[in-house]
Amino acid sequence: MDFRDLNQERREISPLHSIVYWIADVAVVLVLAVFVVLFFCHRVTVTGQSMDPTLGASDVVLVDRVDYHFDDPSRFDLIVFEKENNRAVKKYVKRVIGLPGETVQIIEEVIYIDGVPLKGEAGLEHVTLAGLAAKPIVLGLDEYFVLGDNRDSSEDSRFSNIGNVRREEIHGRVWLRVAPFSKFGKIVYGPSTEGGK
Repeated sequence: MDFRDLNQERREISPLHSIVYWIADVAVVLVLAVFVVLFFCHRVTVTGQSMDPTLGASDVVLVDRVDYHFDDPSRFDLIVFEKENNRAVKKYVKRVIGLPGETVQIIEEVIYIDGVPLKGEAGLEHVTLAGLAAKPIVLGLDEYFVLGDNRDSSEDSRFSNIGNVRREEIHGRVWLRVAPFSKFGKIVYGPSTEGGK
């Protein structure tokens, strides 16, 4: 049977059969979409207010687990990582500020990277509490310095229970917010939050 015969048969199919074919096509697409999401992403619920205003408490995000197999985290990426805290492993969502080999310090509410004030964070540059970063923090070749966007209410690399985040502790890059549905959408890394390496 050639394609012309197949097209002729499809034209002769009743409307009911057309609906069944359409439902089957949609089901296949949905199954493939779920497979891709489950295989390449994982779901994380944001806890607390540390990522306000970018992400709120109880927001649910999908994390791209594949991207960092081919590339390293960039400055200003939102990442998910795990740390053991009081014998329990906890997932955190934070923003990458310092990259491997850099020196990070917070002086008079300003973040310095290798002695140069950090720019390009869309109003998030100032940090009231310096914590450990009151003194220079030299990052190892596999370490990242992370902060929450809500700088005055975030448990992050400024504190000893988190500290620098090792590459092996990073699960992936926040990709998509799936809940609440009113805020559904891809996390955009636009011009105001691009820092590069």
